[in-house]
Amino acid sequence: MRVAAVADIHCKKSSQGAFQPLFAAMAAAADVLVLCGDLTDLGLAEEARVLVRELTAVKTTPVVAVLGNHDYESGETDGVKSVLDEAGVFVLDGDATEIQGVGFAGAKGLGGGFGQSALQPWGEDVMKRFVMETIDETLKLESALAKLRTSQRVVVLHYSPIRGTVEGEPSEIFPFLGSSRLEEPLLRYPVSVVFHGHAHRGRPEGRTRSGVPVYNVCLPLLLDAVPERPPFRLIDLDHIDVSASDAAAASR
Repeated sequence: MRVAAVADIHCKKSSQGAFQPLFAAMAAAADVLVLCGDLTDLGLAEEARVLVRELTAVKTTPVVAVLGNHDYESGETDGVKSVLDEAGVFVLDGDATEIQGVGFAGAKGLGGGFGQSALQPWGEDVMKRFVMETIDETLKLESALAKLRTSQRVVVLHYSPIRGTVEGEPSEIFPFLGSSRLEEPLLRYPVSVVFHGHAHRGRPEGRTRSGVPVYNVCLPLLLDAVPERPPFRLIDLDHIDVSASDAAAASR
């Protein structure tokens, strides 16, 4: 299976016609499309309807998505999700789906930081709630992975599970770009590949501690990285190498 992924398209009311060429190119290259959050700019159902019209270029290719922080901005998240659901998009929020024998598990995720610098549930209630929300998102991802019995599992997130793909952003905002807590389920379950967005100035790829490839597929990042090609990441699941040497290199 070939998977084409992109994130942070920020579809606006005025975006009619802006994304059809991108989605058509993705559908021509891949068997499944993955959209990693910030699908809309202000989290409006009207923006989601524009996005759905743009996705008509995809025709019969399945589309899997998670929502991002922008999709929560205006309090119309249920409406955004409903518009996408009605259009046949698999919107994952602690859910899993199987397509052509490949499992897809997804959640939005949240921040909190990485490694020893990660925020802890201590002190003010607002800090405890923030950390607990990240833990809840982690449990959603774990639950989704537990539902799958496929040999290949694709993980879809908005926030990053590793530090490596947010490096390049100001270090002061790392706690708001992802959380190493999201990496924990990826170490407990066999995973083929991870896609995320959100870190517009991060790095395009990295690996978990167990060597699983992680791809930052933010549209702005891909536009800068490969200006000569359509801005999406294409992965052939049959040609992913997760070796012991890769894992050792990642841990170093």
